[in-house]
Formats: sequence, structure tokens, C-alpha cells
Amino acid sequence: MIEHKVKYPDLRKQTGRYGEQIAADYLIEQGYRIVDRNWRCRSGEIDIITSKDGVLAFVEVRTRRMTGHFGSAKESVGFRKQMQVRQTAQVYLYQRAAFDQPIRMDVITVELSLEGELSMVEHICGAF
Repeated sequence: MIEHKVKYPDLRKQTGRYGEQIAADYLIEQGYRIVDRNWRCRSGEIDIITSKDGVLAFVEVRTRRMTGHFGSAKESVGFRKQMQVRQTAQVYLYQRAAFDQPIRMDVITVELSLEGELSMVEHICGAF
């Protein structure tokens, strides 16, 4: 008997990309300039790198559907993720010789309804 593999869309990735676009749009509305998106190196990925008032912000975006499962988007940025973002930011700064640049680590949480409608955006400046 031949086994057929059905390809289901990766809703987690799709939801994440949607949340990152909402976060980028939000930042632009707030007067931020998007410097880079989905910047990758060996140590990890930074969702959004943005600048405003001379400060470079490394932004981790977390998107959740309001199911009540797995905790809130804010709770999902644990110690390991914080360390990964810090290490990746260090590589970014080193590669651009931006050692004197003021920086901070932000988190943007995007919450969606079960139907995928935007429910809430929260920007936590200097989250960690």
C-alpha cells in the first residue's frame, strides 16, 4: 500500500510572520525606522531591528492566538530566548562596528482572536 503524505500549512510560521508584519507596521506608526528584519547569524535570529532617537532596538516579536493554551505571548520570552537575542545582537553590533551605539532589547506581543483577528499589540521597551 502506498502511503500519501498530506502537506498541511505550517500555521505556526504563518501566524508568526503575520505577527511580525503587524509589529513592523506598529513600529513605523510610532515613528521608528526599520533597520533590518529577520536578521540571522549562527547564534540565532532577530525579528526586527529598529531605530528611533539614536537608539537601536532589537525586537523579539511573539504572536499568540487567544486560546488560553501555552501561556501568554509575554510569558514565552524566557531566559534562553533572552540570552539568544543578546548574543545575536552582539554579533550584529560587531559586524557593523557599532560599539558606541546605544541599544535596548524590546518585546512586542501580538495577540490574535481564534479567528486570526488582531486583538492587542503591546510594546515592552527595554524588556530585558
